[in-house]
Amino acid sequence: MGQRSPIGDKTVLVVEDEALLRFDIVDFFAERGWRVFEAGNAEEAIALLERHGEIRVVLTDVQMPGDMNGFKLAHYVRERFPPTLLFVVSGEAPVSREALPARATFLPKPFDLHRVLSQIERSGVSIPRP
Repeated sequence: MGQRSPIGDKTVLVVEDEALLRFDIVDFFAERGWRVFEAGNAEEAIALLERHGEIRVVLTDVQMPGDMNGFKLAHYVRERFPPTLLFVVSGEAPVSREALPARATFLPKPFDLHRVLSQIERSGVSIPRP
């Protein structure tokens, strides 16, 4: 769990229990000037979200250890931090639209990080959170 490369309001939280995959995603965003927080489970992610109001984007895997999976985390984020951009990732596709909160994007694994970054940049990340 940690952060890298503080740059303005381009801030993302990567929630992935597979360490090597998480490191690759973190490195991808950090190399492009993003401030990146990382968590291995939903509980760590919530603690980071509560401490760091500057987080604008959450990318979470569905399958994680602990009591909360990525769907539950995504719903928590949507309720608590409504403007946050949400990406829910899973190797088990497809998922039902009802499983996702409003305005969340589902990404089947493997996914293209360049496309994710383009989508984030098109939607804007400078919306202030409460």
